[in-house]
Amino acid sequence: MTKTALITGSARGIGLATAQRFLDEGWQVVMADRDGAELRAAAASRQDALAIEADVSLPEDVDRMIAETVNRFGRLDALVNNAGVADFGPIRETTFERWRTVMATNLDGVFLASQAAIPLLSKQGGAIVNIASISGLRASTLRVAYGTSKAAVIQLTLQQAAELGELGIRANVVAPGPVNTKLALAVHSPEIRAAYHDALPLNRYGSEQEIANAIWFLCSPDASFVTGQVLAVDGGFEAVGIGLPALRQ
Repeated sequence: MTKTALITGSARGIGLATAQRFLDEGWQVVMADRDGAELRAAAASRQDALAIEADVSLPEDVDRMIAETVNRFGRLDALVNNAGVADFGPIRETTFERWRTVMATNLDGVFLASQAAIPLLSKQGGAIVNIASISGLRASTLRVAYGTSKAAVIQLTLQQAAELGELGIRANVVAPGPVNTKLALAVHSPEIRAAYHDALPLNRYGSEQEIANAIWFLCSPDASFVTGQVLAVDGGFEAVGIGLPALRQ
């Protein structure tokens, strides 16, 4: 039978590139996102894609997302928890409301979607890939909520790998570094972009497709003995240096 992948936050950016990679590999794909209009536009031209408008921070939405996946495709082989939000600012200015908004999607959403998908994934031994960030591996200014949420996602993934392995479910993390998404292009000033280029051993931002390739690998049969791992797809950023002056200004 044709395999099925569910990718959250797939209306744009890394999620959309990942959905396309799975489609190119002949999989059926469930594209989920809370931005219904953008999601439907992205899914309209993609055969074998089912668009589900859902907010992963809401348990009822997650349950409906899984139910619709079963109704349409009858199986689930890979879950990619990509949905996320960002909030950047000093610790002293980060309100609890802002903190909870980030945690609700970035951490609670991963927990809820993964838990709901376990019965389906366990039927044939599936894969979970959670999208963290280089900000979950190394501290940086202005990222108290975002970085902490992504570090928690990494630990959650290790828990998933430890507990779900006996069900044949693999769980891994992809931690992207700077990527040329529309969001990054919009919020990274020329000074920040230049600083990243200088700090990255590969001297460039990554592409959405390069992140999607890593996600695909971890879900594919080629990674059948890989679980509990954190794959930083960051141009070498984690390996060198501390901090960027441009980000502290």
